[in-house]
Amino acid sequence: MLLTAAVARGVADGSVDLAFRRWARSRIRVGSSFIALGHVIEVTSLEKVDPDRITAQDASRAAYDSPDDVRAALCVNAHNPTYRIGLRCIGEDPRIALRADDNLSDDDVTDIRARLDGMDARSRHGPWTRAVLVLIGRRPGVVSTELAAALGRDRKSFKADVTKLKKLGLTESMEVGYALSPRGVEFLRREVPTDDDVQTDDDVQTDDQVQTDE
Repeated sequence: MLLTAAVARGVADGSVDLAFRRWARSRIRVGSSFIALGHVIEVTSLEKVDPDRITAQDASRAAYDSPDDVRAALCVNAHNPTYRIGLRCIGEDPRIALRADDNLSDDDVTDIRARLDGMDARSRHGPWTRAVLVLIGRRPGVVSTELAAALGRDRKSFKADVTKLKKLGLTESMEVGYALSPRGVEFLRREVPTDDDVQTDDDVQTDDQVQTDE
């Protein structure tokens, strides 16, 4: 479930505890949770409602000035039912603390290595985890389109793979592009002592660029 930054901050500080959505069918369930702006948000209630019965208090709890503002926001897909969703913040995104933890034991390194090996084994485009980590380490803050192209990949699948690394606490998103987290830096230092063997399309020389001794 997506929240605007303002609403996510409101849920985090307790000033917002409702949201309204028009869906053909419910996309969430009570008790489920999701990440928004560095916080874990739990769904506490879910019910279909008549948008004409939304009250001023409901609107305020959802960060709107009036019920009419809520209804205006729900004007898209007006044929779908309206859901009233209760929300509460249950803590910080655990990946934040994980990313900062670079005190890796040998067991930690072994566990991360096994998880990455599993991702590589399941990948339809071959092993990718170390190459992506090395590339992000070399080029922090570079847009994903350029990073994907450097590995000869499409942007959509590349971003999906970086998200998998982020869940392990190895990378973090920047305003533009990505960076290795402290945990990622330490793992890569111990896993890949040198990155000379990781080649991107930018590293490939053409025949005209290769100089010989002749």
